[in-house]
Amino acid sequence: MAYIIGMDYGTNSVRCLVVNAQNGREIGTAVFEYPSGQAGILLDKTDHNVARQNPADYLKGLEVTIRGATEQAKKTDKAFSPDQVVGIGVDTTGSTPIPVDAEGVPLAMKPAFRKNLNACVWLWKDHTSYAEAAKITELAAEIRPHFLAKCGGRYSSEWFFSKIWHCLNIDKKVFDAAYTWVEHADWIPAVLTGTDHPDRLMRGRCAAGHKAMFNEQWGGYPDKEFLTALDPRLGRIRDTLPDTTYTVDTSVGGLTSAWAKKLGLPEGIPVAAGAFDAHLGAIGAGVGKGTLVKIIGTSTCDIAVWPNTDNVPDIPGICGIVDGSVLPGFWGLEAGQSAVGDIFNWFVNTIQPGGKEAGSHAELTKKASKLQAGQSGLLALDWNNGNRTILVDQRLTGLLLGQTLHTRPEEIYRALIEATAFGALTIINRFEEYGVKIRQIINCGGIAEKNPMLMQIYADVTGREMKVSRSAQTCALGSAIAAAVAAGRYKSFTAAQKAMCGLKPKTYKPEAKAKKVYQQLYTLYKKLHDSFGIPGHTEDLSGLMKDLLDIKEKAHA
Repeated sequence: MAYIIGMDYGTNSVRCLVVNAQNGREIGTAVFEYPSGQAGILLDKTDHNVARQNPADYLKGLEVTIRGATEQAKKTDKAFSPDQVVGIGVDTTGSTPIPVDAEGVPLAMKPAFRKNLNACVWLWKDHTSYAEAAKITELAAEIRPHFLAKCGGRYSSEWFFSKIWHCLNIDKKVFDAAYTWVEHADWIPAVLTGTDHPDRLMRGRCAAGHKAMFNEQWGGYPDKEFLTALDPRLGRIRDTLPDTTYTVDTSVGGLTSAWAKKLGLPEGIPVAAGAFDAHLGAIGAGVGKGTLVKIIGTSTCDIAVWPNTDNVPDIPGICGIVDGSVLPGFWGLEAGQSAVGDIFNWFVNTIQPGGKEAGSHAELTKKASKLQAGQSGLLALDWNNGNRTILVDQRLTGLLLGQTLHTRPEEIYRALIEATAFGALTIINRFEEYGVKIRQIINCGGIAEKNPMLMQIYADVTGREMKVSRSAQTCALGSAIAAAVAAGRYKSFTAAQKAMCGLKPKTYKPEAKAKKVYQQLYTLYKKLHDSFGIPGHTEDLSGLMKDLLDIKEKAHA
């Protein structure tokens, strides 16, 4: 018997999964909530764009969850022993870069910088660098347009170089102390294998390609001349970045004796190259040509793949087309929404309609599920944390239209869910507009697992059947599958996915009546989307409120 460990570092917590390598059976799991800050996020009351994390939380979580998951595995499967673990895979959020010194030690773990937010991990949802992202886009359009062509046409404040440049602009002391910056997805595998020194670090293709403009066609990362043109001091970072990156079927090394002792695992077992949670979640859901995987959580990532033997056109507004970022031999295509679960949590936890009990997710869902499509008369834009795809503009904000003196909390809650479904349909349409045909959609993540109403709304809005991954920890399962391939347990991802992946029997099919109403509402959504999101777009919105009332009245009738 052989078992694999999959690690999934999310926005608020890290979870570990112990998986039977032969059949994908999950026998042990554990979750560790990051103790620092607010729900694991270090915030700044003076700037809502700040979102940082403490790297020490990641290491503590590694030890706690692996120990916890293996203990549970012993109880679930009497045949299991930690000595039978043959590989470890890791996924994280991203772009979540960490400033490190010349030895690879995160600055936030050094006494001189422990209280400095700028020396901490820059979480994916940190949007402080929106001005730098705009300048990167502007310069690239002028002198390196091919850089932008492969990342959707605009560089984002969620990404690697914009964050590094912003640090330089606001805290030169931290920038100067940082020898280089390392993605969280690359740091954890490096720590486990003792390869965290910058000279030995093996960086993953996923993070480099989607967030740092890495492409083998132009020699890897953006050239030093380009970075220096942004800022003469920024060019030195290029000297610390390699010309080679690695796909997730690669082992970056073996587990060190020190970590083997801490975790109670065999020394030397291979650790796979790291990648982002969404990309490995797609693997865990069974992604392949024609399948779109939606990883629905605090935000949503949409992942598709296409054989790299085919030419895929540059697709405006998506988060990159990268060879091997998901599956070796395939282009990886990423899109997503900057807030989904975060929007629902904002309404429940910050607005608190009706108080804690009456305004809980469960109670609002119960009431909202009794409403018909269009009955609320409301329409929202899902931009409370900016727009990731297809507008790539983190300075956009949310909007709710159609309120009256009779509007109820559950109506708003449903409208927010519908808004995220309209955003999802916009992404699907963009993929298909450029020839990437979507034959099936598989969803994963806690929201897909726990909220049938949301899944039905997504089916009705998109007009497509919604399937759900069998695993409640699909991202961690994807990490385990990558580790199984990197450890040589499978010769290909096709074979590993066939053995270890699965779908839940329950699916959600579009209901004709609701679908028809949502087609009307989506037309109105697109008017708002284009009017507020596309510079220079002109649209007559004077009748939109009345259109919403007409739809509402018909639903009530």
